[in-house]
Amino acid sequence: MVIISYDIASDKKRAKFNRYIRKFGHMLQYSVYEIENSERILNNIVTDLNNKWFKQFDQTDSVYIFQLSETCKIQKFGYARNEDSELLIVK
Repeated sequence: MVIISYDIASDKKRAKFNRYIRKFGHMLQYSVYEIENSERILNNIVTDLNNKWFKQFDQTDSVYIFQLSETCKIQKFGYARNEDSELLIVK
């Protein structure tokens, strides 16, 4: 699993980056995304960050990428506990 977190000052730039990054995963919280662990996808994101986004960012903008291994322990509380459970409703 990969967690991407970003803090971008400009509303316009932040919205544009949000539209870009949500193609790869799902939002956990505002500006925090979970992306399934795929080296190809991660490499594409890093390449885009270096080639496209780096030119647009200024000193107040930041992007963090956390690569979590299979042995990482993740604890979820509140609504987050429901994220992994499959729910089937039949009417």
